[in-house]
Amino acid sequence: MTYRVTLIPGDGIGPEVTDAARRVLEATGLQFEWDVQVAGQEALEKYGTPLPERLLESIRTNGVGLKGPMTTALGTGFRSANVGIRQALDLYANLRPVRTMDGVSSRYENVNLVVVRENTEGMYTGIEHEVIRGEAAEAIRIITRRASERIVRFAFEYARKYKRKKVTAVHKANVLKITDGLFLGTAREVAAHYPDIAFEDRIVDNMAMQLVRDPNQFDVIVTTNLFGDILSDLCSGLVGGLGLAPGANIGEKLAVFEPVHGSAPKYAGMNKVNPAATILSGALMLRHLGEDDAAERVEKAVEAVVAEGKHVTYDLKPDRNDPTAVGTREMADAIIAKMREL
Repeated sequence: MTYRVTLIPGDGIGPEVTDAARRVLEATGLQFEWDVQVAGQEALEKYGTPLPERLLESIRTNGVGLKGPMTTALGTGFRSANVGIRQALDLYANLRPVRTMDGVSSRYENVNLVVVRENTEGMYTGIEHEVIRGEAAEAIRIITRRASERIVRFAFEYARKYKRKKVTAVHKANVLKITDGLFLGTAREVAAHYPDIAFEDRIVDNMAMQLVRDPNQFDVIVTTNLFGDILSDLCSGLVGGLGLAPGANIGEKLAVFEPVHGSAPKYAGMNKVNPAATILSGALMLRHLGEDDAAERVEKAVEAVVAEGKHVTYDLKPDRNDPTAVGTREMADAIIAKMREL
């Protein structure tokens, strides 16, 4: 069969890394029809909005999308298109696997955990205003039982499907007693329905410390939007950085896959950046489509190329100024060649 996928190149380095991922996915032998759509800065210039309705309709029609990173200005300008896509399509579960990989410098060994982040509410609802212009501002944080229940249930179902042993709910209910109290109370209620999986909860500041001290004590982490955003980047740092960090945004019927890293506009068009996070996001998409064998081939090929350390981008070299570092296209070529050997 042919999979029709919405392809969103994104801003900055996005077109380069999504092209690399597209070529790797096509090299699996599966058939794809790519419905290319724009969002972010390019869409703003072309359509007057960073999130055109034609993009959303494409994802609704195809059911699945692969997206590059997009730029959002700090403090001013248009609202994040990334957040807009998640909320408009109710992609409530943000999935970010984190694991060590041979060939990547890390202080830890055998890290293999997953951050499950609630994707539609919390601080990222964007409900904020100035109280006194230039002096005081207020943001409203929304936590609901419905969203808390479905994200925690998603975490437990994921743990059960992939034979994981423990779910840790992360919160700040000692201070945010009503909002995080609701999230924690709901998590405990859901956990009672999964007696086969261990459950614990951690206060977010302690969780950050415990992750740095010993990330191996955790398995599946589930938390609210802002905490999940922060902790998933922390976890990526534990295993070598965002260059190898894939992500998925999953709803009841729709899903969009994207790397965790940003658009790095200063490197745009330079054929320089690491495409592995986007390629691994493509592998997550393959698993979502039920193509587990193809996904495993992609993942193993990425791991093998990174472990060999020969045909990798500058950030994966022990010396970032190593003249033997290859470009985005060349690393994708090496991954494709390795897939043919598997």
